[in-house]
Amino acid sequence: MYQIRTATISDIPLIQQLTDEIWRPTYKDLMAPEQLEYMIGMMYSTASLTSQMEEKKHAFLLLYDEQRAIGFASYSTTDEPGIYKLQKIYLHGDYQGKGVGKFLLEAVIERVKAANATSLELDVKRDNKARFFYEKQGFTILKEKDTYIGNDYWMRDYVMRKPL
Repeated sequence: MYQIRTATISDIPLIQQLTDEIWRPTYKDLMAPEQLEYMIGMMYSTASLTSQMEEKKHAFLLLYDEQRAIGFASYSTTDEPGIYKLQKIYLHGDYQGKGVGKFLLEAVIERVKAANATSLELDVKRDNKARFFYEKQGFTILKEKDTYIGNDYWMRDYVMRKPL
């Protein structure tokens, strides 16, 4: 039985542990090891996660299978009224392809709909196979976006959107 709970600042070490367990296998073939380490440091340091939760008001959800934490997601408002952004969604590889990612995504959708969202948006690396998962969930490509993240690294993403 899967359970979801809202994460707090005290859960940052668990989010970092999940990042360590999930991110490296997910992105090892999609980017150089140096970029992978740079991005983990940039997005998942204690200071960065604290800022995301407290200053940027990103809501984080933790997904459990019984007592085992197996994934997480985060979402936030955007500057556009009614449009929320799925900031992160990560799931242990051994749970992928079994409907568990859809379960976690639907939990995010439930919460943003309750906050009067009309659309959910996300960025996905153009060569990430997760794009096909999002398309199966009703997201369509809105545009391409190139974002400089520092240290001579670029994120070359699709912006995808799903009407709610």
